[in-house]
Amino acid sequence: MKSPLQNDRIIFNYIEDNEYSIQPIRWLLRPISIWPVSSVKQKILSKMLLVLCIFLIISVLIPSALAIFLDETKDVEAKLRDFGPLSNWLLASFKYCSLLMHVDDIRQCLEYVKSDWRAVTKIEEREVMLKNARIGRFIAIFSATFIHSGVFSYSIFQAMSLDESAGNNVSVHSLPFAFYDKILDTTTSPAYEIMFTIQFLSTFVVNSIVVATCCVTSVFVMHACGQLKILMSLIDNLQKFAVIVEHHLKVLSFVSHIEKITNVVCLVEITGCTIHMCLLGYYCILEWNQDNKENIVSYVIILISVTFNIFIFCYIGEILSEQCDQIGETAYMTNWYLLPGNSAIGLVLIILRSSIVVKITAGKMIELSLSTFGNVVKTALAYLNILRTLIN
Repeated sequence: MKSPLQNDRIIFNYIEDNEYSIQPIRWLLRPISIWPVSSVKQKILSKMLLVLCIFLIISVLIPSALAIFLDETKDVEAKLRDFGPLSNWLLASFKYCSLLMHVDDIRQCLEYVKSDWRAVTKIEEREVMLKNARIGRFIAIFSATFIHSGVFSYSIFQAMSLDESAGNNVSVHSLPFAFYDKILDTTTSPAYEIMFTIQFLSTFVVNSIVVATCCVTSVFVMHACGQLKILMSLIDNLQKFAVIVEHHLKVLSFVSHIEKITNVVCLVEITGCTIHMCLLGYYCILEWNQDNKENIVSYVIILISVTFNIFIFCYIGEILSEQCDQIGETAYMTNWYLLPGNSAIGLVLIILRSSIVVKITAGKMIELSLSTFGNVVKTALAYLNILRTLIN
């Protein structure tokens, strides 16, 4: 497993540690064709999955939009209920396009992670990195559990809400999501079963996209935070400046790739979470008035997952900014007077570079921080009050 190298330096089996760190990303990105591949066979399979995912998204997105805007038999309340899932599919499509455009950046970040695990030679460094990897895995598992369980339970309750009508293999079961009946008569079999299966699979794809954006951001940012902690340890121990500067620049380059991946995704996430928190709150009020406990449970689970997602984005953005800022403070507070000659002047460069705090932003307009999370919640509640007033 490991063998001594020199003093306290040890060679670890970095392959297992690297796999432990990136495993949640692979589980989520591979089924939706975002995981970077190299072989011809893998590329062909990835293209097939991409076509399938796009087909499943469009198969729900277009019929739902037509049902909301063209179906005159539905009242405003019914269309408002259908608008929530439609907005989720639409925003997930934007996220999907953004992730597909940055597959090369994801590949580069994976190489950074692998390189960092390969370079680990101290037990303390490995423990720091494993601790941050565990946090990233926990976020991914928690987010996936709540989003999948909430949306799928809603789909099942919606499909079971109506009884079958008698006679001639005809069913009046409703589909989980809105569907424009002029495209296809889903009251007959097997049309209903086919569309139900398509919507169910499309739900899995959309949920995976939502979870993947949160997972990629959390795993990569937490890894960057671990590297920043190791960098602070190097500064405290007055290691060689060449090693410190090289490590610092490598982390900053890694964070710049994360920013490219999450830039548009975070903007869509903030916009979507504000809309969905507002709509989900309104749906809970409607179901409470109608004493529909099953739907309330589904809406509450989805609301928790949506709130958790935007909180995680803002929280890890806050942590990253704090860690980057602490690099300069650590360099400033180190025992620089123990350095020989004018070596302490090298600390000035580190302090100056650290004064430019690296931040994860939404569309390069909104900084992700805990104050941003508070603003999203307040905005969603304000829109909820406006929505209730208008509908009433």
